[in-house]
Amino acid sequence: MIRTDALEQLPVRTALPALERALDRRGAAVLCAPPGTGKTTLVPLVLAGLAGGGPARRVLVAEPRRIAARAAARRMAWLLGERTGGRVGFTVRGERSVGPDTVVEVVTTGVLLQRLQRDQELSGTDVVIIDECHERHLDADTAAAFLLDVRATIRPDLRLLAASATTDAEGWARLLGDAPVVEAHGVSHPVEVVWTPPAGPVRPPHGMRVDPALLTHVAAVVRRALTERDGDVLCFLPGVGEIGRVAGQLAGVEAEVLQVHGRAPAAVQDAVLAGPSGGRRVVLATSVAESSLTVPGVRVVVDSGLAREPRTDHARGLSALTTVRASRAAGRQRAGRAGREAPGAVYRCWEQAEDGRLAPFPSPEIKVADLASFALQTACWGDPDASGLPLLDRPPAGAMGAAREVLTAVGAVDATGRATGRGVRMSRLGLHPRLARALLDGADEVGGRRAAEVVALLSEEPPREYGDDLAHALRTARRGGDGYAARWRQEVRRLSQSLGRSAGPSADAGAGPDDAAVGLVAALAFPERVARARGQGAFLMASGTGAELGDGSRLRSAPWLAVAVADRPAHAASARVRLAAVIDEGTARLAAGHLRFSGEEVRWADGDVVARSVERLGAVELSVRALRRPAPELVRGALLDGLRREGPGLLRWTRDSGQLRLRLAFLHRVLGAPWPDVSDEALLARADEWLEPELSRAGRRADLARIDAGQALRRLLPWATGDAARLDELAPERIGVPSGSRIRVEYGGEQPVLAVKLQELFGLAETPRVAGVPVLVHLLSPAGRPAAVTADLASFWREGYRGVRAELRGRYPKHPWPEDPTTTEATRFTSARLRRD
Repeated sequence: MIRTDALEQLPVRTALPALERALDRRGAAVLCAPPGTGKTTLVPLVLAGLAGGGPARRVLVAEPRRIAARAAARRMAWLLGERTGGRVGFTVRGERSVGPDTVVEVVTTGVLLQRLQRDQELSGTDVVIIDECHERHLDADTAAAFLLDVRATIRPDLRLLAASATTDAEGWARLLGDAPVVEAHGVSHPVEVVWTPPAGPVRPPHGMRVDPALLTHVAAVVRRALTERDGDVLCFLPGVGEIGRVAGQLAGVEAEVLQVHGRAPAAVQDAVLAGPSGGRRVVLATSVAESSLTVPGVRVVVDSGLAREPRTDHARGLSALTTVRASRAAGRQRAGRAGREAPGAVYRCWEQAEDGRLAPFPSPEIKVADLASFALQTACWGDPDASGLPLLDRPPAGAMGAAREVLTAVGAVDATGRATGRGVRMSRLGLHPRLARALLDGADEVGGRRAAEVVALLSEEPPREYGDDLAHALRTARRGGDGYAARWRQEVRRLSQSLGRSAGPSADAGAGPDDAAVGLVAALAFPERVARARGQGAFLMASGTGAELGDGSRLRSAPWLAVAVADRPAHAASARVRLAAVIDEGTARLAAGHLRFSGEEVRWADGDVVARSVERLGAVELSVRALRRPAPELVRGALLDGLRREGPGLLRWTRDSGQLRLRLAFLHRVLGAPWPDVSDEALLARADEWLEPELSRAGRRADLARIDAGQALRRLLPWATGDAARLDELAPERIGVPSGSRIRVEYGGEQPVLAVKLQELFGLAETPRVAGVPVLVHLLSPAGRPAAVTADLASFWREGYRGVRAELRGRYPKHPWPEDPTTTEATRFTSARLRRD
């Protein structure tokens, strides 16, 4: 029986007429409705004709998370007085509950992508709803782009609805062809903000690490909230590990402590979403509870201020989650949970002054995540560079380039970027392309069942208590009775079925040693992370990154490892291995064959040319021997690399050659062409013109040090135009002064500098010029110490000389200090010497 009373209480009902009109007229719309209004549950039922008496349609609802998809389907089925699998069903990875009468199906966005790749028309589907589109998950953005492409070409009758929990819907409206925006207003009660920063210092998050001091503080704030407020407490934490640690610190509180996240058992999820059943509850949740789920009974929110976002981890080769400060938009969403049913409060575990410095919105995944899966999806769709797809944000060119390199290496795309048959098969496995490669190639080597077992371990990292040995983790999962082992077995079944092999529970699980099979599959997934031992538990990965094992690891004596999970602590030079498998050199060669190099290697290393014959896997050297007669062109390239790294200072620079370079730099800056640019970059770019033939004759660093840089530099003078002959005229080494001395000009600064004793310039009215630029005159005392600086001698004689004369004539009485220096003969001698002469 339909629960009419519950349906009529949902605030989104008032927006339904406008929404149906928008879809009837335009075929697309954006619905903005806060969490708890019924946008996820009532709207699909109405559009399907199951509530409200409208025409019958088949509706597909796409949710960003499995937990949200299951919860939405169960809630809609409950409203209809049914169980899932009837008129309302759901499909998530590894779990499906639909039947012949299903007309509303809730799926994850990943499942929707798989369905679109198999059936672009979405045959039999009338309406697609992309829920929580404001979260900007990559799968949701991709699915929306594909659906818009389908609607524009082959299914103009397909209705699209983007549903958002915020009012920031303008971008989606433009993307859907200036679709109408329909707003539904929920019942919102006031929420008091309580700022509760930690009393002591807390280290900022790094990678997946969160300072335990912050988690202790969050637990203390939860206890405080239970004392000060009524109702259930919803506490937001970044991940499963932090939820577990805070739960442990809440032992003994007078409330039921529940944990909500994507890995939580379905029974726990159902208990949380069903609402309170007696005493008070503390619900520890990830960001899944921000907008995807409604938790009844909550009057208080405790916000840790942290979230997890994907980032491209090139060392791992997969998109990795990292802990970040939650955005202001997320903070508003979280706080709103406390005012859904009555006035409430939010305790924010940071300083109020920090709030304005937070990012306004979370980063779109397409901007920050690994794009290998996205690139494979677009290649299978027929648009390898995604240039023709309607996307809110374009994928970064660098990330797409890196993604195409990965896809080419695993055989998923051809040289033009088009998907191969193997790539299409990979895209349908529901795995990252690296893991898909490990499953397909590993099945041929170790059997389908065991390859599926290892890949299932790699697709969801085992709990830390399973240890860092991947083979041991496999054996623990096989006999385990915990929640992880149950999810692992479900994923193994799914992957085995995807392979299309008859692999029963033990069909090939015992054929051959586990360790070798596990190592091979892990190495196939992460070939750039095969690592050779360097001693003392340290390894070097083929990527060039160092890796270290923990002190108690059983893997420390292994000669080679296939590293599956590693992170790099702040300020650490090497990665820390979290999960790895023992392999041998043969396995490393097989898995990382595309990284193998064999041949002559001549390079600049440790300050000189190193020539050798080498075989290596990436950065890991397998064999090395000295090369007696390396190819001259390779030596020359290594010397140029040395010059690029260390600069032209490797050559022999005398004072005169250094001055020549400064003179040429001055003329290039002041006059431009044909005077050459003599910066490091320009000199290296023209090495053929000024360093030959000496460079080609050189074989090592010492040979470079014998090249006379000044003599070589003169080859760049503009001889062809005849200007070279004017070098001494335009930028003279020395300038004659009235005393008869020829003083060296220094060209290192903005103006040429002439440092000369003051008495030697008596009678000189105008400042000397070089290439039309007045020199900066450093006037020196008779002892050669600075007395004054001027670029205008005439002004100095009029205004500055009198003060210098008064200060120095008593200190240097033997030297002339006339009252009028402009009419006095210049001299470099004392007054007595002048009288004798």
